Amino acid sequence: MLPDKYLAANVAKTTDVEIISWDGACEVHEGFTAGDVSELRSVYADAIVLAHPECPPEVVAAADFAGSTAQMSNFIAERRPRRALLLTECSMGDNIAGAHPEVEFLRPCGLCPHMKRITLPAIRRALETMTTAIEIDPAVATSARRSVERMTAL
Repeated sequence: MLPDKYLAANVAKTTDVEIISWDGACEVHEGFTAGDVSELRSVYADAIVLAHPECPPEVVAAADFAGSTAQMSNFIAERRPRRALLLTECSMGDNIAGAHPEVEFLRPCGLCPHMKRITLPAIRRALETMTTAIEIDPAVATSARRSVERMTAL
């Protein structure tokens, strides 16, 4: 499973599927610790803690909820807390906060330097020029496609 070992570990805990992960991690999510959650809870006891599943498993375990950006936003919409602590990348936190202006968001986030590399002009240029080709052996593509379909079915 790509791209993240923590995402793989957290998904593995919720399924009966053996997951073989790549040993990579998001530098922003990897920076959060269970100690951070404890420290922030001591200051903001009334805040609901939400963690992205790319955080280390001990952070996810210490949170009140873990899920994708969309799942965190849905959780906020359903629960309507007064205050929420988001353990995710800043831009993703911006999306959640923008969708729920009635909630006070605490965001000890970090900006991902890699996410900013993907821009609409760059995507447009890639689609217009089609200069970056990725060749995959058909035998590998069949197995890879099956894996991606299983992941998205979750």
